[in-house]
Amino acid sequence: MKSARKAFSKNNSKEEEAQTEAAFKEAIRGAGLRMTSARLAVMKVLMRMRSPVSHAELVSALEGCGFDRATLYRNLVDLTEAGLLERIDLGDHVWRFELRALGGPAKKHGANSHPHFACVDCGQVSCLPEITLKTNSRLKMPKALSEQRVWVQIRGQCDDCSQ
Repeated sequence: MKSARKAFSKNNSKEEEAQTEAAFKEAIRGAGLRMTSARLAVMKVLMRMRSPVSHAELVSALEGCGFDRATLYRNLVDLTEAGLLERIDLGDHVWRFELRALGGPAKKHGANSHPHFACVDCGQVSCLPEITLKTNSRLKMPKALSEQRVWVQIRGQCDDCSQ
């Protein structure tokens, strides 16, 4: 499943949403976890989001669904450890979570992932397109860089805060 995110856009059919839900259930079970309504709800919310989500934002998004804060936190941790979510810390001591691509091997944090932009004023986090970093081969580079075990974070003012 290349782009499950499409399944929850406004223009897609109930059939496509059902296929994505089935793929989520299969991914959860395939990761060795029990399929629960809380895990499925977490995956669905993360699919709809355009940027990484904090635990507090997830709790707010699922308010009224009957899941308590601790249950949602445990599910974020479990889904991350199972390789279905990626946990991101942008240096502000707030963990944010986003859905990893389904159907591929589990990746280490940051491996082949996209960079993020964080506003230094309001804290808004945005996903950026993948980038290619070219290095000077004459310089000794850390092994993590050559093995692509790094992540890129860009900080600055977002459009709203810069006006």
